[in-house]
Amino acid sequence: MNNFFAELKRRNVYKVAVAYAVVGWLLVQVATQVFPFFEIPNWAVRLIVLLIIIGFPIALGIAWAFELTPQGLKRTEDADLATETRTKRYAWMYVVIVGALLSIGLFFVGRYTAPSGVNTSGVTAKSIAVLPFENLSDDKGAAYFADGIQDEILTKLASIADLKVISRTSTQKFKSAPADLPQIAKQLGVMHILEGSVQKAVDKVRVNVQLIDARADSHLWAKTYDRDLADVFAIQSEVAQEIADSLKAKLTPEAAQSLEQVPTRNVEAYNLYLKAGYYVRDVDWGNSDPAIVLPRALDLYAQAIAKDPSFALAWAQVSYVHSWMHWFSVDDSPKQVQLAEDAAQHAIALNPQLPEAHIALGYVAYWGKRDYASALGEFEQARKARPNDANVIIAIALVNRRLGKWQIALDQLSRGAALDPQNTAVMEEVGTIASAMRRYSEALKQFDRSLAIQPGYWSALCDAARVHMLSNGQLDKANQALAEIPANVDPQGQVRFNRFKIAMWSRDFQAALKILDGAPDWLRNNPGHRLVATSVFRGQALEASGQIQAAHAAYEGAIPLLEVAINSRAGESSIHASLGQAYAGLGRKTDAVREGLKAVELLPVSADAFDGPTYLGQLAEIQARVGNIDEALSIIRQLLDMPAGFVISPALLKLDPAWDPIRNDPRFQKLAEAPTR
Repeated sequence: MNNFFAELKRRNVYKVAVAYAVVGWLLVQVATQVFPFFEIPNWAVRLIVLLIIIGFPIALGIAWAFELTPQGLKRTEDADLATETRTKRYAWMYVVIVGALLSIGLFFVGRYTAPSGVNTSGVTAKSIAVLPFENLSDDKGAAYFADGIQDEILTKLASIADLKVISRTSTQKFKSAPADLPQIAKQLGVMHILEGSVQKAVDKVRVNVQLIDARADSHLWAKTYDRDLADVFAIQSEVAQEIADSLKAKLTPEAAQSLEQVPTRNVEAYNLYLKAGYYVRDVDWGNSDPAIVLPRALDLYAQAIAKDPSFALAWAQVSYVHSWMHWFSVDDSPKQVQLAEDAAQHAIALNPQLPEAHIALGYVAYWGKRDYASALGEFEQARKARPNDANVIIAIALVNRRLGKWQIALDQLSRGAALDPQNTAVMEEVGTIASAMRRYSEALKQFDRSLAIQPGYWSALCDAARVHMLSNGQLDKANQALAEIPANVDPQGQVRFNRFKIAMWSRDFQAALKILDGAPDWLRNNPGHRLVATSVFRGQALEASGQIQAAHAAYEGAIPLLEVAINSRAGESSIHASLGQAYAGLGRKTDAVREGLKAVELLPVSADAFDGPTYLGQLAEIQARVGNIDEALSIIRQLLDMPAGFVISPALLKLDPAWDPIRNDPRFQKLAEAPTR
C-alpha cells in the first residue's frame, strides 16, 4: 500500500488533483459570477460544472499514465524525471496559487458587488414570485377578480414553509407578462415566476397560468382551467399544489390542509369579498383616500357577510379595516376599536385556526389598544401558519420596535425584506429605527434605497428631511428633500406637519405661518399619525415672530377644540400634549405641566419605545416654556441617553426655537454641544 501511494506521488497524481480542483473551482466561479451579467442561461453553468466533475477522474488517469516533459507528453515509464529543472518541478505550485487567488477574488466580487437594485442574497431553487394576473374579461371592471385570484394563490403559497414566496407589494408594479423576466427575477431574488390571466363571464371562469424558470427564461409548465365560477377555489388550490410539486417543496400536514381550505361556498359572497379587498389593497398602497374608500370596502364586506354569515375571512377583514381607520386617524374614536375587536372575535369563533383571524386580533391589540405583548402573540401564531407572509413578519418587527427591541426589529425587517424586496415602506421603517438609534448615515441610506424604487415617496422624503436636521442641521438638504414632494400630496396633513417643523427649525417663521394657511383644524404628526391642533402650531409661529397678541388669540382658540377632543378621545396623548402647549403659551403654568405630564402618563417610554419619547420631548418643551429649567434639562438628558434620535439631538437643540427660553443656560449649552452619536 505504501508503494502505491509513493507511486502516486512519483507520477504527480497528487499535484494534478490539487491543481485540477483549484482551476475547476476557478471556472465555476467565473461561470456563476460572470455568466448572469451576459444573460447566459443557467443550463450553461450546470453544463460546465458537470464537465468539470466528469473530467476529474480523466485528469487523474492521464496523470498516472503520462508525464509532461520539455520534449512533450510521454508515457511515465519513458520519461526522464531526473532532467527536470527545479523551476519546472515547482511550476504546478504557481498554477495552484494563482488559481486560488483568482477564485477567492471572484467569490468576494460576486458576494459584495451586486449591481444596484439587484438582490443576490437568498436566491434558492424553491423561490417564486407571482406577477399580477391579466384581466381578459369583456368587463374591464372585473380587474378586481383577477387581482383577487392572484392574491388568494399567494396566500396559499405563503403557508408552505419550504418555499420563498415574494409578497404582492413587490410584484404589483410589474406587468402581467413582461419581456425582461431575468431582470425582474434578479430584482425580486427568485428563480421562478408565475404569470397568469383570468377571464370571467357570468358563471364561468377561465384561468391561464404558466410557471417559468426566470433566469433561463424557459417555461416549466402551462395550464388552462375552464371551470364553473363555483370551482374557483379548486383552481387556486390546484395551482398552488402544482407549484409546490414542480419546485419539490415539502408540505406539512397543516400546509396541505391550508391549500384545500375553502373560505365560503357562496359565490356571490366571495365575489363581494374580492371587490372589497381590491379597495383595501389600494389604500394599503397609498393610492386612494382612505376616508372615501374604506367605508366602501366595509359596505361590500357587510354584503358578503349578509350572504354568508359564517364567512370568517370576511369578518377578519372587517376587523382589519376598523383597526386601520383607528390607527391612521380616519376615525380614531374608541368605537372603531370596539368594532374591530367584535369582528375579530367573531372570526375566531367561526374558525379558531384561521391565520387572518389571529392577524386581525393582532392589529386590534397593536393599533387599537397598544397592547404590544398581546399583539406579538397573535402575530406569532399567524406566522406559524403563514411562514412566508411578509406582512406578518413586518408586523412582528414593528411591534418589537414599540417594545424597544431594536435589533430584533431590524432582524425581522430584514426577513420581511427578503420576501418583499421592492417594498419601499420596509426600507423606510429600517431607516426610522436607525434614526431612533441615532445612526443617521445608515438611516439616510435606507431612505435613498426607498426613493430609488419609488421616487417622490412622500413619507421617505419627510423622514429624510427630518434626519438631515437632526444629524447636523443641514437645512439646504432638508428643504431639497421636501421640495421633491408634489404640492398636492399631503395625506392627512402629514406633509404639511413636516414642512411646518422644518420651517420653524430654520427660524423662517413667516414661511411657517404661510404653510398653515388654509390648513384644517387638525393635522397628523409624522411619524405617529396622531392628531395635533393646527391653531397651537399657528400660536407658536406667531409667538416666535414676536406677534404676541395674535399668538395668544390662537392659543385661546385652540383650547375649546382640544377639550372637546379629549372628552371624545380619552387616552390620546397627542391631544393632551397640544393642550399643554396651548396653556404654556398663555402662561398657565400649572395647567400646562398637568397636561404635559398626562400625555407622558398615557404613553410612557416604557410602554412604547418609539412614540413615547415624542411626548417626553413635548413635556420638556412645556417645562422650558413655563420656566421650569431644571425639569426641562433633566428630561433632555434622559432623551439624549435613550434611543430617541428621531425626536431630539444636539444639532436640533441648537436650532429649535422651543428651547429659546433656556438657551442661555450653560447646562443647556453643554448639552447642545455634545457630539451626535
